[in-house]
Amino acid sequence: MTFVTVLGAGTWGTALAAMLSKENNYSVKLWSALESEIAELKTTHRHPNLEGMILPESIELETDLENACQGAKAVVFAVPSPFLRQTVRNAAPFIADDCIIVDVAKGLEAESCMTLSEVIESELGNERGGIVALSGPTHAEEVAVGMPTAIVASSKNMDAAERIQHAFSNSYFRVYTNPDIKGIEVCGALKNIIAIAAGISNGLGYGDNAKAAIITRGMAEITRLGVSMGASEMTFASLAGIGDLVVTCTSRHSRNGRAGYLIGKGKSLDEVTREIGMAIEGLNALPAALKFADKYGVELPICSAVDRITRGELHPKDALGEIMSRALKSE
Repeated sequence: MTFVTVLGAGTWGTALAAMLSKENNYSVKLWSALESEIAELKTTHRHPNLEGMILPESIELETDLENACQGAKAVVFAVPSPFLRQTVRNAAPFIADDCIIVDVAKGLEAESCMTLSEVIESELGNERGGIVALSGPTHAEEVAVGMPTAIVASSKNMDAAERIQHAFSNSYFRVYTNPDIKGIEVCGALKNIIAIAAGISNGLGYGDNAKAAIITRGMAEITRLGVSMGASEMTFASLAGIGDLVVTCTSRHSRNGRAGYLIGKGKSLDEVTREIGMAIEGLNALPAALKFADKYGVELPICSAVDRITRGELHPKDALGEIMSRALKSE
């Protein structure tokens, strides 16, 4: 693998592109649909939300999708989940048949009740060289400056997962493999919703006891849905499961946690999205999570409470009361 294309120049896409170029010595193209975004990167070689990282000059910065995909042995989709299907559809004619597809977005598609790898497969018509979900406790801000990070490459095609494992691993970025791509993707989508709940708790002034309960019972919700969809229960104890949930609920880098905190402080959803200024994937995942829960007949009380709070139907303090007064049961 000598040529990697990253589609999406947000923090995660940019951090990965920089790492693959500088540490892994690949030829890298970084694409964005936003001309202003690419123009700024060309001028400054810095991403405004990645302090301390300088983008290697060897990276080719593109706004033309055909040029971006040409010659790539792996194409990494790093666009926010609501834009994934259209981006895959637009890129499909330019992706080689033997190219490995890597998805680093985290979400579910509500309209189709598909995971993101299923969305990609439906648009490409086949798996090309394999579809790999790359997921785990990986804040871009830390990867961008070379802090130790571990992540999971998951695919139905384990040869593809292992190729990405070897291609992406380096002295500070360790990649494990896991064949349970459905479980990995459910974890990646729902952990962002639970992080919003943890942030709301922080915003209300509640302590570590409440946060620990939200994380633990949130993991129970994620596991319940994933297993009902056919995922392996062991996946939810993995780096991409409890590992990603813990970091997203506790890190100062977490957009979803920050969004929840602002909601807990009484900010409106419009105020929150303006202040964060980047994609809040937990909000994007909410409609899909509830649709999946209905389809598979499982209860997601924390996710449901976050949904009602963000739609203005429930005050955050009242949500806690509802959850605490649910019927007593065995853990």
